[in-house]
Amino acid sequence: MTSTPAYRRLGVEERRHQLLEAALSLFAHRPPEDVSLDDVAEAAGVSRPLVYRYFPGGKQQLYEGALRSAAEELELCFDEPPVGPLPQRLSRALDRYLAFVDEHDAGFSALLQGGSVVETSRTTAIVDRVRRTAAEHILSHLGVAAPGPRLRMTVRMWITSVEAASLIWLDEDKQPPVDELRDWLVEQFAAALTVTAGRDPQTAAVVRDALGADTGN
Repeated sequence: MTSTPAYRRLGVEERRHQLLEAALSLFAHRPPEDVSLDDVAEAAGVSRPLVYRYFPGGKQQLYEGALRSAAEELELCFDEPPVGPLPQRLSRALDRYLAFVDEHDAGFSALLQGGSVVETSRTTAIVDRVRRTAAEHILSHLGVAAPGPRLRMTVRMWITSVEAASLIWLDEDKQPPVDELRDWLVEQFAAALTVTAGRDPQTAAVVRDALGADTGN
């Protein structure tokens, strides 16, 4: 009888990545408190002691590692080359962001919005870094090196609205269609900038320079 090894030998970083991917896949569909180390070990095809070897802090350390992995992927969503009209750049960034939301489905809330019993100040900081990084990318696309409080607040409010819309979209069985949701979010950003422009000269200049060609102004 031929025996099958429990797992193949991997390098340290490769094994760690494998365990994080297994954990992220589970956290993507179940709340972290409902996922055990045995579940992660089974999903990765390894033993429970091996999971502890790489994550001696147990599930909390594994959850934070998976959250960092998800955060890094989300941060890259807004890392769009400065080529083409601003609405097209935002559309491409949102396509990647919403694809992540779609892939992780019901676990998006547990992964990025908190509400878990394993949430800590560290996990909150990880999520906040995603929001701030996304805002920095957006401000870079707007060509603003030193944003004032009104423009900065408008961008950060929009990032928050994208998160909220994503969660509602999941709750509404992914309706409207994702491309319609993407276009709607881009239009909301343009509208938010336009409203702020009425109160802030810096934002008015951004609307004129970054959106003028696309709005016919």
